[in-house]
Amino acid sequence: MGKVSINSLLLALVGLGAVALVAFPSQAESLQLELRKHGPRLKLLPDCDPNYDDCDVRSDDWRDRRHSRGCTEDRALDKADRMGIRRARIESIGRREITVRGRQYGDRVRVTFGTERGCPILDRE
Repeated sequence: MGKVSINSLLLALVGLGAVALVAFPSQAESLQLELRKHGPRLKLLPDCDPNYDDCDVRSDDWRDRRHSRGCTEDRALDKADRMGIRRARIESIGRREITVRGRQYGDRVRVTFGTERGCPILDRE
């Protein structure tokens, strides 16, 4: 009986603490209370809209990942960095190509990547 009342008291304290914390989280996060085998746990989670964000959905199926196909701005900048282009920045983004400008060996360079998978190099000036 004593153990049950101690657990109830601890759970009530955690609940009151959660109510106190709910008023103060930032707009980008939400509070989650988990009741586990070894006791309660409070967790702050980022708000996520599944229509626009990845929402930390774990999937081993590569077809479920919308962002896995094609070349994005970040991937084009990463590839330009691996090519040795410093201070790379996006110059223009089209439906079929992404143009990156930067410097290599002191010279100005411009590389155009295709938006297909692997960011193929279409043109280099």
